[in-house]
Amino acid sequence: METIVDLVFHDKHFLRDLFICFQFPFSPQHLILVESGYPAVKQKNCFWGDFTLCSNLILSLFSTALWSQTEEIPKDGDVEQSDPDKLEQLSIRDIVDMQEIGFIVKIQPPGVESFELQVSGQMLVAELHQVLMDHEITCHRTCFSLQLGGTTLDRLTELRSISGIQDGALIKLVEDSYSVRDARLHLRHVCDLLRSLDPTDAYNGVNGSSLSYLTFYTRGDKDCESVKKRASEKESVDCSPPDYVLPGCKDRPLTPLQPVRDDWKPLQCLRVLTMSSWNPPPGNRKMHGDLMYLNVLTMEDRELNITSSTRGFYLNQSTAFNFNPKPAAPKILCHSLVDLLSQVSPTFRKNFSVLQKKRVQQHPYERFAAPFQVFTWAAPHGDHTLDCVRAEETNSSHMGQDKQTAGQSRDWNEELQGCRELPRNSLQERLHRERSIFKTNSDFVAAATQGAVAVIDGNVMPLNPGEAPHMQMFIWNNLFFSLGFDISEHYRPLGGNTAAHAAAICDLRGAQAYASVDIEGLHTLGTAVIDYRGIRVIAQTIVPGILEKNQEQSIVYGSNDYGETVFTHPRFLELLNKTTKPLRIQRHQVLDHNNVPVELCSGIETKGILGNDGRPYILDLLRTFPPDLNFQFSETGESGEEVPKECQSFGYPRRHRHSLASLRPELIEAFVQHRYEHYVKMVAQELSQLEEQEQSEDLVLQQSPGDEATAADKAFQRRELLMKACKAVGSVSECCFDIRFNPDVCSPAVRFSSEAVEEVQRQRKLLWDAAAFLLTNQIPAVVILIRSAKHVFRTYLQDVEPAAFSAAVSHFLNCLLASTSFIPDSCSDELLSRRRSRRRRSHGSRVSMVTDSLWARLSPAELWGRIRTEAGEYYHYTIDRCVESIDAIIEKHGLQKISLLREMAIKTGIQVQLRDYVFESRHRPVFNEEDVVNMFPVVNHLRPTATDATRLVQRAHTAVQQGLLKDGFELISQALTLFSSVCGVLHEDVCMCLRLLGRLSYILGEYADAFSHQEKAARSYERIEGVDHPQTIQDYTYLALYCFAGGQQLTSLQLLYRARYLTLLVSGEDHPHIALLDSMLGLVLHGLTEYELSLKFLHNALNLTSNYCGATSLRHAHSHHLLATVYETKGEFRTALQHEKEAYSIYKSQVGENHDSTKESSEYLRSLTQQAVVLQKAINHIYSNAPSACIPPPKVCTVCLVHCTKHFWLLEQLENQLLKQKNHKTECKGELQ
Repeated sequence: METIVDLVFHDKHFLRDLFICFQFPFSPQHLILVESGYPAVKQKNCFWGDFTLCSNLILSLFSTALWSQTEEIPKDGDVEQSDPDKLEQLSIRDIVDMQEIGFIVKIQPPGVESFELQVSGQMLVAELHQVLMDHEITCHRTCFSLQLGGTTLDRLTELRSISGIQDGALIKLVEDSYSVRDARLHLRHVCDLLRSLDPTDAYNGVNGSSLSYLTFYTRGDKDCESVKKRASEKESVDCSPPDYVLPGCKDRPLTPLQPVRDDWKPLQCLRVLTMSSWNPPPGNRKMHGDLMYLNVLTMEDRELNITSSTRGFYLNQSTAFNFNPKPAAPKILCHSLVDLLSQVSPTFRKNFSVLQKKRVQQHPYERFAAPFQVFTWAAPHGDHTLDCVRAEETNSSHMGQDKQTAGQSRDWNEELQGCRELPRNSLQERLHRERSIFKTNSDFVAAATQGAVAVIDGNVMPLNPGEAPHMQMFIWNNLFFSLGFDISEHYRPLGGNTAAHAAAICDLRGAQAYASVDIEGLHTLGTAVIDYRGIRVIAQTIVPGILEKNQEQSIVYGSNDYGETVFTHPRFLELLNKTTKPLRIQRHQVLDHNNVPVELCSGIETKGILGNDGRPYILDLLRTFPPDLNFQFSETGESGEEVPKECQSFGYPRRHRHSLASLRPELIEAFVQHRYEHYVKMVAQELSQLEEQEQSEDLVLQQSPGDEATAADKAFQRRELLMKACKAVGSVSECCFDIRFNPDVCSPAVRFSSEAVEEVQRQRKLLWDAAAFLLTNQIPAVVILIRSAKHVFRTYLQDVEPAAFSAAVSHFLNCLLASTSFIPDSCSDELLSRRRSRRRRSHGSRVSMVTDSLWARLSPAELWGRIRTEAGEYYHYTIDRCVESIDAIIEKHGLQKISLLREMAIKTGIQVQLRDYVFESRHRPVFNEEDVVNMFPVVNHLRPTATDATRLVQRAHTAVQQGLLKDGFELISQALTLFSSVCGVLHEDVCMCLRLLGRLSYILGEYADAFSHQEKAARSYERIEGVDHPQTIQDYTYLALYCFAGGQQLTSLQLLYRARYLTLLVSGEDHPHIALLDSMLGLVLHGLTEYELSLKFLHNALNLTSNYCGATSLRHAHSHHLLATVYETKGEFRTALQHEKEAYSIYKSQVGENHDSTKESSEYLRSLTQQAVVLQKAINHIYSNAPSACIPPPKVCTVCLVHCTKHFWLLEQLENQLLKQKNHKTECKGELQ
């Protein structure tokens, strides 16, 4: 019987017809490409009945063909590239080479010897400035210029474009005169250097600082020689983990989350460095060059008064009560403050040198500032130290404008739109443009966050102070701020305040979608959504001229009243029409207020405004994605026939609090991919039947004139075939696959013409199909609990006065997580006199003051009732009435309170004290006021990235899927360079590339490179997402694997212990990732001859795989096999045989006797049996008192973690394939029925 694979690869007419049906350009390159993969696919024996593999084959073929229209086809041997592809590829390689290949220059600072520095040709002179300010030798210098051959270098010039620059060139560092701004920057830089090892900024969430602990765990095997020496001397190495990491332990301490690093120990250089009270200099001293005055108290308790002048720093004769700015003896003038302090304080000179050596020993990824601020949810109580820069910045900030730069506040809208208008023709232009967009956006997010906090703290005057607080609007630093409440009842038809709160995130998602499409000439607002202290703040850039007139007067496209009046504009239609295909939006017509059809290319709520700068802006993008019909705000009268049975079986549609429930973009793509696979299967099946019919005809007769009609009939049949498939999957086109959604078909106020009724019904059916496909029976209980508690906490916190925040938050956490209710303490007690008469020292008087506050009246029972109501009304999650507290539901679902605390803190911005909490205490509250350290803003913002690098990653995936690992490695390396150029090294896309490079290096056997790449990825992700983020845990797990592969067993063990602790903290022990970690821990400990400890972890992994994967799963068989190997090493052959028999039985039933896993298990069983027989004979021989009787040593089975992990991955893929085949057979039976 001919297979579908044979037909695809051997019948070129069939292949050509497939391409024609799908409207792909066909060329011989495609045949050469797919024929190279024929032998591997042929081995799968894919017959006509197996449409799963058939569809995967065709999908892969078509995706390659589709990709070849715009990108270079990955070549294999003789496949040639087109000239444009060659030029583009060469340009990418040239850019990458220019960024990666550097040269060495010599830097000559004043007064010291020159040193060599490696630089890149694409590095700007300004970037070289920053490198020198971080270098150990020149870190204390900030105000300088660079000269080459006596010519001062322009700061915005690339090094490669400088005449005379070459390998070995001497660049001189020349001291410049200070201005007030330069002096302040210098002082700030010196203060940053003095606290460079202090994690306080990371705890406080400022200056782009964040925590990283990877070095704490990867330094274990750095002194490999000492480890080998201890091993050779037979010294025992303690491999035992802390008790809280062992399987079965219920303790979840919080303090190990942030271990104490030795390199973070304080190293004090000065006692005090602060601004002098004699500032600012009087006019006569300004004439002498004085800029500002400083006070210093050295470690020798010497008080110094320092003048900062245009020429540098020197000691003056002033005291605390006497102003004498003349130079003091000895008259020392230093251009750097560090040089001056080093000359007058020996302790400063010594400690500062040690401090900088420790700083430069840190990994660069630990020193760079993150582009977006990361906030940690737990932090220790630290000492509040004197900081003149912090105090000066706090006091000198006025409405977003620094005192020294008044009138120079940034025009954020002009900057963002100007960056988007930069040229994008060449790769260099696109990189420059995207780098500018990313940098400006990160600065905008920082400013928006600062402004939102200032608004909520009451430090910004509202534009409408006479309105109610929730209706007030603000302008700060050229940014417009509004609150997430329903102003003027604009959102009343959609759900009021609930809709207004949700609309902000929906609008942000829409802005992200349009920014990703990136149509030239179409502009969106810079947007950020900040949740702080229970209030949502929306920060946006200001459209020029929008504040000068009403919004209704500015709208030229869309509707401001939900469809009662509708406008359109040819310029917006032209621009938005380009976005309809990538965003899957159907171009449609609606009726305006005059019953005239109006053309739209977006949701009707999307508004188009022409700014005074002439740019077309779109805003209010909350309807960018199609609605989720499972959740509806009002009754729309759907008939029972319209709602799919899948939705009805789960009780959908359900009433929701607002009408903005929409399908997420990734879910839409999943639905479209599902429809596309169904489309391909239909076309392939019908076309194959047509080909069989044609081949069965008698083709011996000579060609006659009637053959032209036959050819026309064949073409007509193919068109009919294609139209039938398009109609079946809901394509808006009759000739090709193209699924799009009309976002307005379910809007109550939108009216359509009578001619569009049928099309509207088709669109509604498509939306219902998507809702049914994406339907899930139940959201995890922990997610619903936390989200419901977050909703209650938001409204709870809005009624709290600022002085009571700590008490109110701690009281809420006690009501949520404590086992017993307690009367809240009062933060205002700090102001109450402790000297009271014995008669008035009753506790009741204080309690009455506290309970007068609304927040203090909350009880655990009332909070649980609110959470239950919120879960039922918002998420339609019913909690049994018999469940009277959160403790009961925690016990029912196997949750743990420390995980709930973590989730609650992250989602609401609470920072708790880093200590071990006892949630079961019944004699004292779990939380007190001191446990609430801070509250941080939770920020959502746009995430620009590098488009060319993204395309390279997609091409790399295609190459890897085709087995071209080295080509994929090269493409990802190029993408990594481009991502780093645009976003910097601390970015999630950079981490993604590093992970892929590490995995490919591991597969290729280059374990050292795999470790290097994965270490960077783990360190970077710790910085940008947090030390306990789930992806950080994954990075630790892979890094442990690569460590073990490279021979660093102790480091691998410590990384696995850390990953297990973090997983326990985040999700508890009942989690499938624990099974993988325990299997790896068991193997590592087995390699270190810690057999009993190894068995603890492997038995726990066996139980977890049974619970999550089933007792007959391949992973469960693998766990049995691992236990068998350990028991074999211990000489317990009977137990080893039992486990391996279980493994063999599962392999045989699941994959058959001829599978490699089954054969390996059979061979291993035979080996175990032989060893058991030999051992039993020896034992019998001993009992018989025969001379020279001894027990033979057991054969030690060396278990390779690398091999076992790869085997585990292969089993996982095989199990997934078996599951897909099972699901496919079920689908086929359903279709036949």
